[in-house]
Amino acid sequence: MAKSSNPEGKPGVRIVVAGDRGTGKSSLIVTAAAETFPTNVLRLLPPTRLPEDFYPDRVPITIIDTSANPEDRGKLAEELKRADALVLTYACDQPETLNRLSTYWLPELRQLEVKVPVIVVGCKLDLRDDQQQVSLEQVMSPIMQQFREIETCIECSAYKHIQIPEVFYYAQKAVLHPTGPLFDQESQTLKPRCVRALKRIFILCDHDRDGALSDAELNDFQVKCFNAPLQPSEIVGVKRVVQDKMVEGVNERGLTLTGFLFLHALFIEKGRLETTWTVLRKFGYNNDIKLSDDLIPHSSVKRAPDQSVELTNEAIEYLRGIYELFDGDLDNNLRPVEVEDVFSTAPDRYYA
Repeated sequence: MAKSSNPEGKPGVRIVVAGDRGTGKSSLIVTAAAETFPTNVLRLLPPTRLPEDFYPDRVPITIIDTSANPEDRGKLAEELKRADALVLTYACDQPETLNRLSTYWLPELRQLEVKVPVIVVGCKLDLRDDQQQVSLEQVMSPIMQQFREIETCIECSAYKHIQIPEVFYYAQKAVLHPTGPLFDQESQTLKPRCVRALKRIFILCDHDRDGALSDAELNDFQVKCFNAPLQPSEIVGVKRVVQDKMVEGVNERGLTLTGFLFLHALFIEKGRLETTWTVLRKFGYNNDIKLSDDLIPHSSVKRAPDQSVELTNEAIEYLRGIYELFDGDLDNNLRPVEVEDVFSTAPDRYYA
C-alpha cells in the first residue's frame, strides 16, 4: 500500500539530537546530510536541513545539534522543548553512556515535560568490543518498559555508513505517523478512540450495510485511501492473512469489522503505521484522531416561527436503512445497547 505524501501538510519536522559528550552526535548529523564521514567536525553544528525529497513523505527535516556541557544546559533545555522528535545518543563502545540514558537523560526529559517521540541511537557501532556482543533488544527492553516515550532503538556507525539514514527516517516517521494515539503498547491493543474511528470508516465503506466488506467494497476502500486498486489475488491474500489468525475476521460476505480492526493492529505491530494513518486522514481525522471541524456540518437553516422543517424522502430512506442495520434481533425496536451502537461512531462532541 502506498504512503501518503506530506501528511496533514506539515511544513517541516524539527529533530533535536542530544546525549553525552563524545557519543557521536555531530558525526551522525554530518554523515546523514553529506553522506560522507567527516574527518574534522565542529564541536557544535549549526541547524542542518535535509531536503523534502530526502524521505518518501516529502517533509523537510531540520536537525538541531546540542551541547552536553553544563554551561549550555539552558540552551539545551530550550531546544528540547522546541523539538518535534528527539534523537538520544549513546556510544556503543562506552557502556556508561548507555546507563546515563535511564539515570539522567530520560528522567531529565520528563522533568522538563518534553512529550515528544524519542529515538534511542547507539553510535560508533564499529568501535564496540566484539567480546561484548549482546542484542539491542536485550539491552533496551527494560529501558523501554520504564520509559514508554521511546519509540524505537537503532544502532549505527557514521564511519562505516551503517543505518545512518534510518535514524532520521524513524524520527520523522514517529512525528508524522505516531504510535501513541493508535496503539497501547502495554496491552498490545488498539486504543478506544482509534477503534471508534476505524469502526466509523468500516461502516461508511460497507455500502450494502451487510456487516462485511465485499471484494468490491474492499477495492473501493483501497482506491479511496491509496489511489490504486487491489488485484483479485491481493484481496484473496488479505483475507487469508486475517482468516489464518482470526476465523471470525472473514465470513461468506467478506471482511468483517473484527477482521478490519485486526488488520490495522497487524499493520501497527509490524511498524507500518503510515498505512493506518493514511486511512484515518483520508476520512478526515487529525493527529488526535478527531474529525476536522469542517467535516462536521452545522445547520444553517433559519426558519420563522410559523415554518417547519421536514426530512426528504432520501433522508428518511437512509435513516430507515441505518435503523434496520442496527436492529440486530429484528424486533423492530432498538434496545439501549443497539442505540448505543448506532451513535458509537459519532464525533465526541455529539456522543455521550
